[in-house]
Amino acid sequence: MSPNGNSREEFWANTLGAVSGVKPIDQFDASTHTVRIAGTVNGTFREMDWIDAKERPHVGRVTPLARAAAAEAIADAGIEPSKMSREQLREIGVIVGSGGGSLAFTEDQYRLYYSGQTKQCSVYVIPTSTIGTLASEVSMHFGFRGLSHIVSTGCTSSTDALGYAMRQIQCGMIDCLVVGGADAPLAPLILRGFQLMRIMTQRWNDSPERASRPFSKDRDGFVIAEGAWFFVVEDRERALARGAHIYGELVGYGSTCEAYHRVRLEECGEEPARAIRMSLDEAGIPPEAVGYVQYHGTSTELNDRIETQAMRLAFGAHASNLPGSALKSLIGHPQGACGAAAVAAILLAMRDDRIHPTINLEVPDPNCDLDYVPSKARSLEFEYAVQNCIAFGSKNAALTIRRPE
Repeated sequence: MSPNGNSREEFWANTLGAVSGVKPIDQFDASTHTVRIAGTVNGTFREMDWIDAKERPHVGRVTPLARAAAAEAIADAGIEPSKMSREQLREIGVIVGSGGGSLAFTEDQYRLYYSGQTKQCSVYVIPTSTIGTLASEVSMHFGFRGLSHIVSTGCTSSTDALGYAMRQIQCGMIDCLVVGGADAPLAPLILRGFQLMRIMTQRWNDSPERASRPFSKDRDGFVIAEGAWFFVVEDRERALARGAHIYGELVGYGSTCEAYHRVRLEECGEEPARAIRMSLDEAGIPPEAVGYVQYHGTSTELNDRIETQAMRLAFGAHASNLPGSALKSLIGHPQGACGAAAVAAILLAMRDDRIHPTINLEVPDPNCDLDYVPSKARSLEFEYAVQNCIAFGSKNAALTIRRPE
């Protein structure tokens, strides 16, 4: 469920076609804000298809988004929960990466309370506001009785969720997990908070599709977004035995912390580079074996410049020949769900031997001098890809993914 597509194939067709999902905010009145645009999921997506009308006042928008994306992944994997026994349902777990969970719902509950509309406050304000409940909302919808966990590490949340899923399977704790990222942070106070940090672009309210400009010299901040991207992650032999279609294999994961600052990145780029190298080391491959990168690429001056530096540290001379795309140029920044979105782009690129463009890269920045696949999609066959993620709180995470055999 992406700002530029409400299904896997719609998302991918629009991503390859350089179709932006950034548009004016329509979920609340943003006219008094300096930023009035976002990556919003709309079009054919209908919340009420994924939740009972009586339930909707008691959950955040992130719940139907997560359920819808998970349902597509589950169906594509050939799993039919309604036909499974209780014992079989116990063998499938859920891990969701989310930066804010239902924080927008919580904000609205405060609005109701402080405006004297206390009778309209939800009886479930506490459980829904507890971020861990988001995983339960997915588990309960499908009846999965395995572990049901949230990973919330800011923008690296869903990258870490996929890494955590990989570890659970490697350790033999469980063989099959529904894993993804979901965030729906569009609310007045959340928007205002990001504006106060001065890290959002304010120049493109009248041309929203041009607002997210990773690696372009004239970039001036990110575009907030919502969305959900999910996968079925399972033991390879189990997937082969049941004839599942395999999009790719998780073969390496790395996670580090700069221990530096709440929001700023350390200039040297050493820790994001180390996370990448950790994932490559686990995969057992040299940097030169990687054929494609999905950048974090937020469109902030600091992130893009330091991420470029980190790539040079991680890949050495190979960095100059390594193509990579910034999905956020097309969808904005869906916070903790961004890593899962980038992994979806990698897997579909592997399937079709096509990598998507980074749009709005119009003014070259001498400090961002790598191959970001500007403007147009490109044909490319590759065996290994790296997905990179950087978060508030000095966190870094990277995944190495291999083309299925």
